[in-house]
Amino acid sequence: MSARTTKQTDESAENDLPPLETPWEEFLHVFKKDRLAITGAVVLGLLVLAAISGKTFTEWIVLFDPEVVRLPDKFLPPLSSPSSEVIPEQDLPLLGIYLMGTDELGRDVFARMLQGSFVSLSIGFIAVGISVIIGVMLGGFAGYYGNLKLGIITIDTLIMRFTDVMLCFPTFFLILTVVALLPPSIYNIMIVIGLTSWMGTTRFVRAEFLTLREQDYVVAGKALGLPESRIIFRHMVPNAIAPVLVSATIGVATAILTESGLSFLGFGVQPPYATWGNILADGKGFIFDAPWLFFIPGLAILVVVLAFNLVGEGLREALNPKLRGR
Repeated sequence: MSARTTKQTDESAENDLPPLETPWEEFLHVFKKDRLAITGAVVLGLLVLAAISGKTFTEWIVLFDPEVVRLPDKFLPPLSSPSSEVIPEQDLPLLGIYLMGTDELGRDVFARMLQGSFVSLSIGFIAVGISVIIGVMLGGFAGYYGNLKLGIITIDTLIMRFTDVMLCFPTFFLILTVVALLPPSIYNIMIVIGLTSWMGTTRFVRAEFLTLREQDYVVAGKALGLPESRIIFRHMVPNAIAPVLVSATIGVATAILTESGLSFLGFGVQPPYATWGNILADGKGFIFDAPWLFFIPGLAILVVVLAFNLVGEGLREALNPKLRGR
């Protein structure tokens, strides 16, 4: 066989090969195969849309007012028409019907659920943002500088033993104790949940850093005299962020569930703000007379937490090469 024929054969073989995928294309290709994760992502998209609508329509442009009391319309079931002959026209619901019924004060449950979606989602994201920042800092420090000693103990041992101590406390009761001692505030809820949920992220990042600091590109960066800050933030953190994304996704669901539990017990976000937890708490006394007051917020919490967990599981499989071929 001539050299020209061999060259043509090699070129045709190269043309027959599928084009190489970028990491982002490979991630999307694997993630789109998981129907449960896609379903969860669609639900979360609808939740974000509901949260934005709730903030817009209940506070910025008051089309749904969750605080209007309409005593003649109390305990109306979903899809009921208001008593327009008794209630002034400006106090009627925008769509002319109560999509999710009314509560014991005649307040529109749909408007309260919209407002609660924004409060719950903002608490979840901000609390997880705080926990991720703390977890990445402590985990990265323990993984990269862990061999340094402070007296007779290494930094890694000090940080991880502190993490173990925090893990020994029942998290919900720790949050409940702290919240009971602080003034009731939505910001206190965010901060307390964030400050008590960083331990898992710390352990993930530490494990990744222990592996990455032995990689050739990190060793080469040290040999070239690159600043440690550049090695850590430009090369190591991006490669260690995959398990953090999965942990953060599931952490948002946990934060929403924690806030709902606190609000249900009366230690969470206080009125006039409506959250799914205090809507559920208000409805627990009328579970037989007005079951929609209990089941609507309970179902919303169930669906949203399940959606976050499904998306987190999908991200775990798509970002982990060992699980892609399962």
